[in-house]
Amino acid sequence: MPSLIDIRRRIRSVRNTQQITKAMKMVSAAKLRRAQDRVIAARPYSALLRQVLADVAAAAGSPGAAQEADSEANPLLARRPEQRILLTLVTADKGLAGAFNSNLNKGALQFIDEHKGASMTLELVGRKGRDFFRKRGAKIAGEQIGLPAQVPYSEAAAIAQSAMDLYRREEIDAIYLLYNEFKSVMSQRFTVRKVLPIDLSAGREEAAPVPYIFEQPPEAMLNDLLPRYVEMEFYEALLESTAAEHAARMTAMDAATSNASEMIDKLTLHLNRVRQASITKEIIEVVSGAAAQ
Repeated sequence: MPSLIDIRRRIRSVRNTQQITKAMKMVSAAKLRRAQDRVIAARPYSALLRQVLADVAAAAGSPGAAQEADSEANPLLARRPEQRILLTLVTADKGLAGAFNSNLNKGALQFIDEHKGASMTLELVGRKGRDFFRKRGAKIAGEQIGLPAQVPYSEAAAIAQSAMDLYRREEIDAIYLLYNEFKSVMSQRFTVRKVLPIDLSAGREEAAPVPYIFEQPPEAMLNDLLPRYVEMEFYEALLESTAAEHAARMTAMDAATSNASEMIDKLTLHLNRVRQASITKEIIEVVSGAAAQ
């Protein structure tokens, strides 16, 4: 049976851990609010950009015909058999966020297993994903570690430009994004999104098209919008992942704080029982000694 000193030391240790988890929960809650505001502000812009891109493609001709006609003028419109795939995995730099990172790594392994016939190259954003796949000897095209918490657009654009350069040089045939999408504080959705080749008909609405008047030829506008669309896809993925990470960490630290409270209560009860047993033992010894005399 542990001594009173050992139990008190254990209670003190758990209480110190509880203070740390409670502080981490408050920090994540503050960061989550700002990250959530950025995600909510970026979603309408991203959706409208997809709609505008689809409308411009429709104005340039039928989406399929436009892609076939302009694939030589703009390599981003080229379609090739997916024999070489670039998978951009967005994880966190830190842990203590529940199953946030492990679910992403498992999802990436499942994606690779589903595309066994293709050569898979990884672009890893986040330390946890980098460490996981570096140990497994995966083919890594690039690593992005220690991105700022506010996720500047320039950082996402640089990652997107690197991926687009590989696609233009025909070193890869498709680009996929794998990340956690922020749904709510308690829920994050595992998301796999295909970025290139672009499906120009995906953002079109079933309603009658609006008769736009273009100052520039639609083909020229399409060539200008395509890189911006890819950059926005990467930027939105980073924003979603950041908000989902803070939500997962806040939830995990809240559960850890509650578990620490329960453990302190159990240890305190055990401490009282051990102390009561010690006092009872001492009383019995005194009474026995007095009776012996």
